[in-house]
Amino acid sequence: MIQKLIIPVLLFVIISGCSKVEDKNDFEVVSPNGLNKIEFKLIENEPKYAVYHGETEILSLSDMGFLLKDNEDLSKDFEIENVEISVFDDTWEQVWGEKKRIRNHYNQLVVHLQKKDKNKRKLDIQFRAFDDGIAFRYIYPKQESKDSIFIMDEKTTFNLKEEGQAWWIPAYRENRYEYLYEKSPVSTLDTVHTPLTIESKSGLKLSFHEANLIDFASMTLVNTTGTQLKADLVPWSDGVKVRVKDTFTSSWRTLQIGESAGDLIDSYLVLNLNEPNKLGNPFYVKPYKYFGIWWGMHIGKYTFWESDTQGATTKNAIEYIDFTAKEGFHHLLIEGWNKGWTPAWYENHMHMFSFTQCADNFDIDKVVEYGKQKEVELIGYHETGSNLINYMKQIDEGFAMYKRLGIHTVKIGHVGSKLNMKEWHHGQFGVNYFRYVLEKAAEYDLAVFYHESIKDTGERRTYPNMLAREAARGQEYNAWSEGNPPNHAVILPYTRMLSGPMEYTPGVLDVEIKQGFPGKRIQGTTAQQLAMYVVYYSPIQMMADLPENYEGRTEFQFLKDVPTDWENTLILNGEIGEYITTVRKDGHSDDWYLGSMTNEKSRDITVQLSFLDPNADYEAQIYQDAEGTDEKHNPEAVTIFKKMVTVSDTLNLHLGGSGGTAIRFKKL
Repeated sequence: MIQKLIIPVLLFVIISGCSKVEDKNDFEVVSPNGLNKIEFKLIENEPKYAVYHGETEILSLSDMGFLLKDNEDLSKDFEIENVEISVFDDTWEQVWGEKKRIRNHYNQLVVHLQKKDKNKRKLDIQFRAFDDGIAFRYIYPKQESKDSIFIMDEKTTFNLKEEGQAWWIPAYRENRYEYLYEKSPVSTLDTVHTPLTIESKSGLKLSFHEANLIDFASMTLVNTTGTQLKADLVPWSDGVKVRVKDTFTSSWRTLQIGESAGDLIDSYLVLNLNEPNKLGNPFYVKPYKYFGIWWGMHIGKYTFWESDTQGATTKNAIEYIDFTAKEGFHHLLIEGWNKGWTPAWYENHMHMFSFTQCADNFDIDKVVEYGKQKEVELIGYHETGSNLINYMKQIDEGFAMYKRLGIHTVKIGHVGSKLNMKEWHHGQFGVNYFRYVLEKAAEYDLAVFYHESIKDTGERRTYPNMLAREAARGQEYNAWSEGNPPNHAVILPYTRMLSGPMEYTPGVLDVEIKQGFPGKRIQGTTAQQLAMYVVYYSPIQMMADLPENYEGRTEFQFLKDVPTDWENTLILNGEIGEYITTVRKDGHSDDWYLGSMTNEKSRDITVQLSFLDPNADYEAQIYQDAEGTDEKHNPEAVTIFKKMVTVSDTLNLHLGGSGGTAIRFKKL
């Protein structure tokens, strides 16, 4: 059901959570459940807003607007032309996702402003109040005068009423988003990426982010004074933040609000703020699990380039296809198959790759044909090296080749500190590039997953061929760096993954990486790697380890069973950086799956099985850390057992330090 109601500004009414208060320049909009409230005020002709959750003031009056070229200030000297109030309530279905049906229910306030000076510029501010948070965006409508618009700064602030602990990664560094999260008071932050997760002094859990980012600069946040954060748009190389013609619409500035850490994960606010599906249900978009000639390169067994240990050879590909088919899977990624790879390919220079010519010792036509015989489809791979000038010249030819071969997914990488060695991945240039490639891929019946990409802002709702992206520090850092510390694994669900599916590449059962570089290992247990398939949502999940490390491992059965498309998701418990327990219902059966993970501290957690069907019995197939197992003691030992359970039962989960538990609840 969709309800829309437009209310003239002169009516002194309260309807569906939206109201005009006594002052002619003051308005408010309240969420459907009455908890989250946005106040809008025009104070001395300047737009301001504040946010409340119940009786708790979250954001005190905060600034709004922009600074344009030549110091034209689009944040003051306004008057209100009129106001629109409306109600929206609808439920929509995802093509794939962590939850099949999503309710989109909000109350909306749109304030139409006009400058009082000679230019009479107009600016609309659109507010939405949801039960799980609030959002607003700016719309610069078509004006009488048509001209180029150069945004030099956004003046939006988020004036936090109280101090809080923030989990953050730095903006404007060469590794994009690939950093370990730090925890510190809001008042000590510099410039940080979003999602920015905060636990306020009052106990509320907050996440600042943005949604539906189109033809605009990505927003970072900078601490200005005290606990005030300010929007900081990522600039072009010449310093301009956004350049458009005649009109613009900013991304939504979002604030998700939860009373528990799990509430942030249960929120679908960012998705709801994106446009509905434009592609329908494409035949080529399918969730799946896959193997890859990939981990071997990271641990040093193979090389990306042509050598005696070259990973992408026809011989290796056929062996991997045989293994993939034998184990009942249907997708294989092969990196390094094309011309252009050198030992210095990852360095910051305009590296030249071919996207149609095979490397020596690799025959893509032969490999694809052999895969078809075994019902194994190749996943395409394009590493741009951030040289987009080279990539854009070849993209149609490269995509056309994949279509000819019957390949329906492509992984696209962007190693390099800046695109074309010049522009930020998350500036307006990068925003437009990543959206262009996604739309171009759809023309060739290709689904996409990005690495070294811009952050997710929910575009998968509009383009379901956008499967997943990296945009964080993933598994590969365990292969050749100091590694990801134990708390990183239980920070990601409450931070990066609030923006959307992540390609973490889990599933390494040999957590000590015995075939890898000396001293390098995963700082977690094998059972934790299993749990990641439930906790870390992605419609595509890599089984990252080498084939020989799966052979004969009983726990490999869980990776065969666990789905990648879900009907429902619930967070049973958890604290940011400490632990998490997630359950998901399979989208294509009556089975449920549980994943539970902890940081370096071992834990015993009790979970109630109230999510199960009350009219059914289940066989709980349990994979957990063996007695005495943790990161440093026998980390690969997994205890596997079965237990009959019903909805009225509770389970006691034992998690070793840096460990986990994974369970399949098979409905009988």
